[in-house]
Amino acid sequence: MNKDISLPKLAVLDSEMAYREAGSSEAPVALFLHGNPTSSFIWRNIMPLVAPVAYCIAPDLIGFGQSGKPDIAYRIEDHARYLDAFIAKAGISSAYFVVQDWGTALAFLLAERRPDFVRGLAFMEFIRPIPSWEEFVRDSQAREIFRKFRTPGEGEKLILEGNAFVERVLPMGMRHKLTDEEMAIYRAPFPTPQSRRPTWRFPNEIPIAGEPADVYAMMERAHAALAVSTYPKLLFSADPGALVSPAFAEEFARKLNDCRLVKLGDGIHFLQEDHAETIGRSVAAFVAEAEGRRGRNAA
Repeated sequence: MNKDISLPKLAVLDSEMAYREAGSSEAPVALFLHGNPTSSFIWRNIMPLVAPVAYCIAPDLIGFGQSGKPDIAYRIEDHARYLDAFIAKAGISSAYFVVQDWGTALAFLLAERRPDFVRGLAFMEFIRPIPSWEEFVRDSQAREIFRKFRTPGEGEKLILEGNAFVERVLPMGMRHKLTDEEMAIYRAPFPTPQSRRPTWRFPNEIPIAGEPADVYAMMERAHAALAVSTYPKLLFSADPGALVSPAFAEEFARKLNDCRLVKLGDGIHFLQEDHAETIGRSVAAFVAEAEGRRGRNAA
């Protein structure tokens, strides 16, 4: 799992999606979804810890990792379409979600459409409708960078030409210092300006102050469904966090049905790189407990 070998792929719509897997296919599925600008590689140290209790599947989102790069807009609705097709092709009928960043948005949207699909949700540094720019990330410097990412002309220069999401945002979002080998794996999918379009689109999709209007409305509906959902939940938070502060996480978990909060300590955004062991062991215990409960309820 720790070496980035060539991954198996599934033909999905007009392209293909690569994925990592671990554990027995007889076990309940745990579906690991990454965000921007990473890939299933970010789950490499977590999946082996969950594999004893679940069949772990971590796709590379379309346009990321070793998945194909079809000529699409790479909006969240495109990612949802390809993910739905991947799930259908893989024959997954229900799953535990283990998700971060844009992976959370995809999980929330799928859970809204198909609540029966979700056995449980383990999530961190999640996407939500953010009412104002002041409430988007507490670091004012980071906020200004994201404003630039969304400024026509400037965002393209920074991300498409400068590969800023991989070279700047990724290392700044973790305490772990990526090795040259790890950095090479994260760089590999984005060698040219054209190949970086998926990493440019995502910051332009973040629902902030009502924009983009369609994504904002989609995420409002998805969060409304999350608020009334009854499947078990596990929320990881770090201090200071990036999208989710410790105080916000505490309040958010308290308002949800059947949600436990795990405080990871020091961390920013890419928590999988800093707290793999705690996340992996916590998710394994969460799945085992939830499966035990399902078994008792069925009996």
